[in-house]
This record gives sequence, structure tokens and C-alpha cells, in this order.
Amino acid sequence: MRSSIKLALLVAPLLFSQCGVNRQVQQAKMLGKSNYAVRSADNITVAGYDIQEFKDIRQLDEVNPLKYPRIAAGLLSKNIPFRANINLEVVNPTNDLAAINQFDYRLLLDGNELATGAVQQRIEIAPGGGKVLVPIPVNTNAYDLVTNSATRNAFVALVRNLAGSTQAISSRITLKIRPTLVIGNKQIKYPGYIDIDKEVTRDLLLTTQKPNP
Repeated sequence: MRSSIKLALLVAPLLFSQCGVNRQVQQAKMLGKSNYAVRSADNITVAGYDIQEFKDIRQLDEVNPLKYPRIAAGLLSKNIPFRANINLEVVNPTNDLAAINQFDYRLLLDGNELATGAVQQRIEIAPGGGKVLVPIPVNTNAYDLVTNSATRNAFVALVRNLAGSTQAISSRITLKIRPTLVIGNKQIKYPGYIDIDKEVTRDLLLTTQKPNP
């Protein structure tokens, strides 16, 4: 009898651990089957300046260093901070809970990497059409995008669109997210990324929504 109790005590944690793993895998699979859309962006700054200050800028050459000294200094120091909150809407059409404890993300601008990071908060989306809005913080150095001739025009177009310009050419961003499973002290990456494409126009800023708490 005592040996049976000891065996049960040894096996129980393993069973609970396996159940936890299976639950996370199942919830992550439902996340992979969910629908995604970039709904809005807010709190956007370039070198600390509010994005709307650049509404009428057509080329970087038009940025007056006397009016925007932090951008001039950033070109010298090779550091031009670009910050924003990208609000991602996730809708779960399945009959099971979709959830994840954290995920990595990559943000691409016309195929070129704009930012990377991680969202370390639990996200749960109820089954049957449940919906959440997830704020994704973007904090990156845009110096390479600004100085590279292959990406400069795309970045200027993005800035103008986010500033609400009616004259800017639309640009495309791709948000790639990769859920992470937490098993004990280990983190296991979900196989592959979930890609969300968004054509950016001035409407992305005008439709700003407050993320759910």
C-alpha cells in the first residue's frame, strides 16, 4: 500500500505537468486558427516628436534641423527612436478557448524589419467569436531605415500616413507573431510565425481605439 502511495505521489506531478502542456498546446493551436487585424496605432513619436508634426513632410530633406534638432542629432549619433502602439485585434471563431502567456513579434515595413520585441502578458480569447484588442509596443531605432536608400521612401510614407496625410502613398506593414509555451522553467517557441498584413493609410490613425484593459 505504501509503495502504491509513493508511486502515486511521484506520478501525479508528471500527470499535472503533462496536462498543463497539453492545455497550452491546445490553446495555442486555437490562437493559430484565430483571425487577426491591425486596427489602429497611437502614441506615435519620431525622435520624441509627435507624429502629426510630420504630416506635410514629403522628403527627409525637408526636415529643418533648427525645428527638429533631435532628428539632426540622431543622424549624427545614428539613433532615431521610433515609438508606437500597434493595436492588434484577435477574434476567435473556434469552439475552444484561445490563449497564450506571451509571444514574440517582428514588425516589417515593405518586407524590411522595422522592429522586434515581445509581449509578456496572458491573452485569452473566448470561443465563438470572442474578441480582444492587444496593444503591441514598438520601440526601435529607425536610423537604418532613414539612411538606407532602399527603405527611406517607405519609412517616410509610413510616417506621413500615420501623421494623417491625405497625400501619402499607402505603405504595407507585416506583423509576425510567434507564441511561446511556458513549461516549468523552460520556454518553447511555437513552430512558425502567424503573419498579419496591413496596408497603412491615414485611416489607421483616425480609427484609433483604446485597447482593452
